[in-house]
Amino acid sequence: MIYHHFDEILDRVRENPEKRKVAVAGAADRHVLEAVVEAHRMGIVDPVLIGNPAEITRLLEEIGGGNAIFEIVEAATPVECGDTAVKLIREQKADFIMKGMIETRDILKPLVKKENGLHLGRTMTHVALDEIPGMSRLTALTDGGMIPYPTLEEKKDIVMNAVEMLRALGYDKPSVAVLCAIEKVNPKMPETIDAEALAVMNREGILPDCNVIGPISYDIAMSAAIAEEKKYDCPYCGQFDILVAPSMVAGNLLNKSLTVTAGAMMAGVVMGAKVPIVVTSRSSTAMEKLLSLALASLIV
Repeated sequence: MIYHHFDEILDRVRENPEKRKVAVAGAADRHVLEAVVEAHRMGIVDPVLIGNPAEITRLLEEIGGGNAIFEIVEAATPVECGDTAVKLIREQKADFIMKGMIETRDILKPLVKKENGLHLGRTMTHVALDEIPGMSRLTALTDGGMIPYPTLEEKKDIVMNAVEMLRALGYDKPSVAVLCAIEKVNPKMPETIDAEALAVMNREGILPDCNVIGPISYDIAMSAAIAEEKKYDCPYCGQFDILVAPSMVAGNLLNKSLTVTAGAMMAGVVMGAKVPIVVTSRSSTAMEKLLSLALASLIV
């Protein structure tokens, strides 16, 4: 299965007879509640709202969501909000988590505790799914939000998390482009050495269920015509499923360039635990939050 547009994601999640439950940690946030209320109205999720009940109720009434009956769980502090969200997951009273008005660390800390049994032992990373104008399919981009300067071992986890996300969506064997500025290994450019190492891991079966190509430049990865012109022989050029950035800075800049300047639409989740986590910034649009909720619902 390959997704070409986000409408296909929304259609599929609405077809699911059982709506997923999202634990919203720190739900007393107008922007988050607007997205959650709309997602509930569209039949995408059933929310469990965690935080100050009086404040959550007031905001729901202000945004016109007061008529719906939402489950609200009281939590006095950001740390308690994160702990409560993870507890709901552990007790199978929620399917995934959305970060509201709390710090990301307040969710990640309880998630990685061994006694909660929710951590996979991998580095947790952010995976964006972009609908880019002019491209024929949705493209995943990682990591633009979690690991500033990943080691080779962390890059292996970055690839594994992105592959796991796409396979959960129904992809058989996602193609992975490990982005660099050039297409050859250069000892003065460590990211090219890592890219080759990841491709070798893939060939040796250490990185299974995908096809890893690298080092490869962005223009060649995204255009079959440019690949042909530069005599780069690769069947995935112009239709890679996953783009792996060499650093968080590069991934963040690329994704913001696509969304802010090029008009791409984005959904994003944090992968690496047994459940996805929706983590969006204050500047994220309501549509981005909505699409992220839909994406997480399908991954579950």
